[in-house]
Amino acid sequence: MSKIALVDDDRNILTSVSMTLEAEGFEVETYNDGQSALDAFNKKMPDMAVFDIKMPRMDGMDLLQRVRQKSKMPVIFLTSKDDEIDEVLGLRMGADDYVKKPFSQRLLVERIRALLRRQEAVAGDIVGDTEETKLMTRGSLTMDPLRHAVSWKGRDVSLTVTEFLLLQALAQRPGFVKSRDQLMDVAYDDQVYVDDRTIDSHIKRLRKKMRGVDPEFSAIETLYGIGYRYNEE
Repeated sequence: MSKIALVDDDRNILTSVSMTLEAEGFEVETYNDGQSALDAFNKKMPDMAVFDIKMPRMDGMDLLQRVRQKSKMPVIFLTSKDDEIDEVLGLRMGADDYVKKPFSQRLLVERIRALLRRQEAVAGDIVGDTEETKLMTRGSLTMDPLRHAVSWKGRDVSLTVTEFLLLQALAQRPGFVKSRDQLMDVAYDDQVYVDDRTIDSHIKRLRKKMRGVDPEFSAIETLYGIGYRYNEE
């Protein structure tokens, strides 16, 4: 049974969403501010979390930043319909997805399930002799899906589940273009719609992390109006 943490200062959302998730078979922990959630996470991390952005004591952005210092667990942000800047910033900081308020609880459940399935696959709980589970080396890049490990020029790079899957999809066929739609299919279920900005934000954060270990990193190329390509160095 997967454990989901819900962090929101709206008690109505905490109550209704936790009831829905429990009915779907999840174990749920609820917190009404970021600091309370962080205190609990420091003792034991859940399997994934859903954060509101605007909260007292510690907001969702600060909470995500603290969580990313020690965990790659999938995180979904809840955002207001007019908070486009927060959506982009949240993705760049390492959130895996976002859902706009007011939201369909069914949609939220599907996105949670999609991220958990991908986390299990990346972690090696779903193991098979496929391209997605084999150790992959592309020039200076090494990816080990069974350990969720990435290194560039021998230096480890910490990626979220979504970032890992996007990099893996691009690097599997160097020189070949992947459209945003193809990358969406890699990172999300078919029934979950995300727009181009979501993929672009993940790619920007992925590049930033790679340049954190190598400022000259340029293996991921943008083809404007088409998509992205990995160029083996």
